[in-house]
Amino acid sequence: MRPAFDALSRYLNTQILGQPLLVERLLIALLADGHLLVEGPPGLAKTRAIKALAHGLEGDFQRVQFTPDMLPSDLTGSDIYHPEDGAFRFQRGPLFHNLILADEINRAPAKVQSALLEAMAEHQISVGNASYRLPQLFLVMATQNPIEQEGTYPLPEAQLDRFMLHTLVDYPDRATTLQIMALSRREAASAVELPPPPHPVSQDSVFAARREVLNLTLSDAVAEYIAALIEATHKPALYSATLAEWLRWGASPRAAIAIERCARARAWLQGRDYVSPEDVQAIAPDALRHRLLLDYGAQARGVTAQACVEELLNHVPAP
Repeated sequence: MRPAFDALSRYLNTQILGQPLLVERLLIALLADGHLLVEGPPGLAKTRAIKALAHGLEGDFQRVQFTPDMLPSDLTGSDIYHPEDGAFRFQRGPLFHNLILADEINRAPAKVQSALLEAMAEHQISVGNASYRLPQLFLVMATQNPIEQEGTYPLPEAQLDRFMLHTLVDYPDRATTLQIMALSRREAASAVELPPPPHPVSQDSVFAARREVLNLTLSDAVAEYIAALIEATHKPALYSATLAEWLRWGASPRAAIAIERCARARAWLQGRDYVSPEDVQAIAPDALRHRLLLDYGAQARGVTAQACVEELLNHVPAP
């Protein structure tokens, strides 16, 4: 399985220039059977990333632009009346695809967000009295624009917690920008955007890789380390007075599950059959960033969740 994913990773990095972290997090979310929240300014290939992943897999893709006037049925679908026989038939919405891009998710009202929450949490949607299962391979990548906040609906903690990872993307350097310009010229000249790879990864290969990821060796010491990191968010005074001053609410056991699953996926992608403390430390910022609530005073002083995670990793001893 691993050679197929190595080839997929190489393909994504040739199409998504300057964002190796985003590519890695996409593959980790795919292998860990989770969902990804990506935050960054416009124009940083967030949409292109999930489209490239869809090209690299044997699956279908749907982009949904979230707006304030959306209804839940715009996501789930609805029962449509057919006058020829007087019957209602369910018309499937865009959620019935393998890969979903929820663009600017914080622009949709709470009703729409709750419909997406059910899909992400239960792999099903409900319309009226009926429930409909979603595809077995189902991954949501949602994006947020940190620049514009007017006319947005901040995601509630319950919905944020359903995202396995919250990844931040930033601007590429000058050399990468030149490469992006050259890639854009080539695609414009050939009239082909995102050429597909020679051998897309099948869904069966994805499921087989997920089973291999779950069978990786996770030592008791590394498991204890993950549990200690989560405990430190509940009892920060035992580890750091600064952390106790900053944190108002800690992470749930779901965060521990996310760290373990993603650390396993990262180790598998790097060709190892065991999980190391470095895997946990690499994943912890993205797994905890959206699950920590800061004290109001800390927020007023400009303290970020990223600073909290760094303080956490500095004071919880690693094995």
